[in-house]
Parts: sequence; C-alpha cells; structure tokens
Amino acid sequence: MQVIRQKLIFPTLFVSLALGLAACNSKEAEKPASQIAAKVNSGEISVHQINYILSRTGAGASTPEMAPKMRREVLDRLVDQELAVEQAIERKLDRSPDVLMSIENARREILARAYVEQVAAAMDKPTVDEAKKYYAEHPQLFAERRIYNIQEIVLPATPGIADELREMLNGGKSMEDIANWLKGKDIKFAGGSAARSAEQIPLELLPKIHPLKVGQGLLMEGPQSITVMRLAASQSVPISEDAALPRIQQFLGNQRTAEAAKQEIKSLKAKAKITYMGEFADAGGSATSQAAVAPAAAPAAGPVASKSAVDINVEKGVAGLK
Repeated sequence: MQVIRQKLIFPTLFVSLALGLAACNSKEAEKPASQIAAKVNSGEISVHQINYILSRTGAGASTPEMAPKMRREVLDRLVDQELAVEQAIERKLDRSPDVLMSIENARREILARAYVEQVAAAMDKPTVDEAKKYYAEHPQLFAERRIYNIQEIVLPATPGIADELREMLNGGKSMEDIANWLKGKDIKFAGGSAARSAEQIPLELLPKIHPLKVGQGLLMEGPQSITVMRLAASQSVPISEDAALPRIQQFLGNQRTAEAAKQEIKSLKAKAKITYMGEFADAGGSATSQAAVAPAAAPAAGPVASKSAVDINVEKGVAGLK
C-alpha cells in the first residue's frame, strides 16, 4: 500500500516542483501562521499545498484513522521538494533552457487539462437507468461474466494456411497437434496460455470468446498475423447489478468525457487557422485532408466500418491475452 501511495504522489509532486521553480522568484503574501505547515529555511509549505496533493492523488479519501499519517507523508515529501527547489535556484537551474522548457510544457499541459475538465464538468452525469441499460446489454461483462483460460498460437499471415488451420481447429485437433504441424511446415509461431476475466478482454473480442464452450476455438485473421485460440477452461464469476452500477456509471462518465474532449478539440481545430511549416508542411496537409473525410468514413461512437480496422482491434485484443 505504501508503494502505491508513493507512485500516486510522486508525479503530482514533480509537476509541483516544475511550477515551483517558475514561481519561486515572485514574492508571496505573508501566510497566516495557521496556514503554514512547515518552514524550510526561507521557504514555507502551506496546508493548502498538502490538501491539493491529497485531492489530486485520491489519497484524501483515506480513512479518518489514516488521514494524519497520509498528511504527514505528503508534508515530508513537500519538505524534500522544497530543499531540492532551493538548491536548484542556488545553482541557477531555473534559468537552464531544458528546465524552462519543462516548466513551459508542464504549464501548457495543466492549462489544456483544466480546459478539458471544465468542458467535461458541464456534461450531464450518466443516470442509474443508463447504467442499468448497459448492464442488461452486456451480460458477458456482468450477469454472465466468466474467467477464461485461453490457449493460443500466433503466426505471421501466410497465404493458404488459414483454411487448413481452421479445418484442424474445427476437427478437434489439439493445440500441440497444430503446433507440430506448423513445425513440419517450417512456419514460425509463438504459443502460450493465459487466464483473463471478461473485463480484461477488449470489447471487440469478447463477443467472439463468450459463446465458446470448453474445447472450442477461434481462428482470427489480421493484416499481418493469424491467431488460433482455444478455450481450455472457464469459470463463472457473475457480478450483481447493485455491485456493478457504480462502476458502470463511472465508466460511462469517463467514456462520455473522452468523447466530449475529442469533439471539442475537433471543433476548435475546425475554427482555428493552422499552418504547418517547413518539413511538416506536407504532413500537415495530409493530416488535414484525412481529418476532413474521417467523419464520413466512421461516425463518432459508431461501430468500426473498416474490416482492416476490425482486424487490428482483434490483434490488439489477442495481444492483451499474452
């Protein structure tokens, strides 16, 4: 648990360090004594800084018993950060081109994220009815959720091989028999097995795996590879509607936010005057023309129309099983 907290806290502290370097030369108003958590040489660490770190890392949701310990841990790290900042200033690192560029990049990232968050905040939150509908429409993720043990063989796309592999798979040949057959043909391949729960399998692939019974398999052809899969075992582990609804609402909210951010940036691009210069001139024109035809080819939030795109999604899904 300690390691997880540190992983959450350190990235936020790093951004604070970058912004702290930018602001350290400006004079701050004297803070009330009650708002100062610690004094480090000539610098000060405020209670607001601690609260900010806790709110951004999610550590603020800890139990009342753990809260004092968490706040002290954050304060200790802020003290370490302040000491490092003071040394950086003393060595004039705040004037280094690389540091200035890092500070500017951090500032831009924070501003862009703040704008997207503001756009997302104005959106309606997913309702319980929407979550219930999603639960009903995706039984493989909830009411009929399973943990799958899948065996697989992946080989480069080879003309004429897929039909023979499909015949062997449908004929009940074992994965070992298929592997030996490929060896006899001097075809390179990779094999393995993995246990994955339904939510760990990409949504594009799950409807193909869910109906399988133990011993049944699939053959999937992608642009660059062929994948032979067989279900070795499965275990039913359903999730009740009451337990699933909060997670579904969060998922739908994240999905809605991502789509809103995507559409907002797309709208801003359409209104903006963007001119690519130098070596990027040709690439910029190509990207603009592709963006212009994209809506007609694949409507937002709709099913993927391109067969090659589906194949790519399948390959990504299979990769997740390794």
